[in-house]
Amino acid sequence: MDLRLRQCFVAVDDHDKALIFYRDVLGLVVTNDIGFEGMRWVTLSPPLQPDVEIVLEPPAADPDASPSDKEAMAVLLAKGLLRGVNFTTSDCDALFDRVREAGADVVQEPTDQPYGVRDCAFRDPAGNMLRFLQRTAD
Repeated sequence: MDLRLRQCFVAVDDHDKALIFYRDVLGLVVTNDIGFEGMRWVTLSPPLQPDVEIVLEPPAADPDASPSDKEAMAVLLAKGLLRGVNFTTSDCDALFDRVREAGADVVQEPTDQPYGVRDCAFRDPAGNMLRFLQRTAD
């Protein structure tokens, strides 16, 4: 079976702030920017993986979501409780320095983990957790 990741979705409450982070700080490439019925979806891809897309979407973008569900999603996003994305990098420390210097919210400084990676973590402007992993020598 041929199975590959194509898209993942990340809820953001301010697409312009998210774009500065994902495009300008992380270096992802914008491949689409669509508005529909008062909402916006921005699609970005890592330069080395143009077939993988991260879609920045409004919280509870489902048109069938009830007002209370939309409010609950907004609250969870504001608390930073929604899941984010894990990236790999060849230099965790250099990436950490670049993202920290851009003013991102540091969650974890580069740390050697017992499961074979060195990683760090930040929150994006919406509060989503992003982890950056570098495999350590086997």
